[in-house]
Amino acid sequence: MNASALSAQADQLRGLHVPGAPLLLVNAWDPPSARRLAHDGYPAIATTSAGVAEALGYEDGNVTPPDEMLAAVARIAAVVDVPVTADLEAGYGLEPRELVEGLLEAGAVGLNFEDTDHETGALADAELHAERLAAIKQAGRDAGVDVVLNARVDVFLRGGEVDDAVRRGRLYAEAGADCVYPILARGQDAIRRLVDEVGAPVNVLVLPGGLTLEQLAELGVARASFGEGLMRVAMEAAAVEASGYRATNPG
Repeated sequence: MNASALSAQADQLRGLHVPGAPLLLVNAWDPPSARRLAHDGYPAIATTSAGVAEALGYEDGNVTPPDEMLAAVARIAAVVDVPVTADLEAGYGLEPRELVEGLLEAGAVGLNFEDTDHETGALADAELHAERLAAIKQAGRDAGVDVVLNARVDVFLRGGEVDDAVRRGRLYAEAGADCVYPILARGQDAIRRLVDEVGAPVNVLVLPGGLTLEQLAELGVARASFGEGLMRVAMEAAAVEASGYRATNPG
């Protein structure tokens, strides 16, 4: 796909982020799951880094070789006609230009980029991370595609507070992030603050027993995603089905 077509898909994906009418992204992990989701009418496909990593034989956590992750994204993008946004964790050590070039060569037009420093296991310096986000956005524009950058905020993964999530979200929005993703944000009060104060569309992870899509819409959320959740559901369903067959066909 040429830069003009990718640019049009990026604009299409960006336009789906409407506060109060969340874009529901049901994350795919391989071509069959992506094809099924596109067939069911989802207007965009997101990948799950954990699901793709495990399908490739790696653990989640920015350890998948970048060429393998990007090749997997390419196989997913090749089987659907809708925009694809890829979870590329913390970038696998690639510089912004290399990361964006790989993303676009794979046929994807959006990416998740997280603020965990995987060398230390701690959160990255927020100001330095914002500079990296700005470089990713600029790399996309230099390539002719204003990629849709979803800046993941990992504060709640480490038991942090809403104040820090808001601070980081603001910095990332000011750096040009199209969407801010405070993963594991819970509760109406916390999500409302993030929506009201970050200054960019907010992505919320759909959690079992958590807020409904209608509740998220009322709070002004613009994007809701499942992460690796549905891959786990699919794996469990397959195991249960096989177990039931074995139970009725002993020996």
